[in-house]
Amino acid sequence: RSEGTSLRINAMQDARATRKDIHPIGKKNPNLPFHPAVRAGDFIYVSGQVPANAEGEIVAGGIEAQTRQVMENLKKVLALAGATLDDVCKSTVWLQDARDFGAFNRIYMGYFGENKPARSTTEARLMVDAKVEIDVVAYKPK
Repeated sequence: RSEGTSLRINAMQDARATRKDIHPIGKKNPNLPFHPAVRAGDFIYVSGQVPANAEGEIVAGGIEAQTRQVMENLKKVLALAGATLDDVCKSTVWLQDARDFGAFNRIYMGYFGENKPARSTTEARLMVDAKVEIDVVAYKPK
């Protein structure tokens, strides 16, 4: 094996050895086929967040209101893992309608300071009746 290959294998083994599922205290849902977030080594992978409020209902009010709710949901899940939006290094965004891109961007940008993450954005039909879904990857050494 080359030295580079050995380093990648060691990093993957370390991440698996330190994997931790992230859930709100007392809110683990065995009926869902995913976790809100997973910490693997120094990385935190947050599942796609939709604009659901605390009652689980999709908020009304268009792309701006829904983007704010998604970003607040991301902040909450990241906090459970001891991270913030400042730790996000990659995000993936799905918009129901590409025409919402400008309005979405105005709200999204307000949540990040100088350390903006890398990002992919696409138009997609979402699995729930929402205008936006976002997942993120954060880097937060222990």
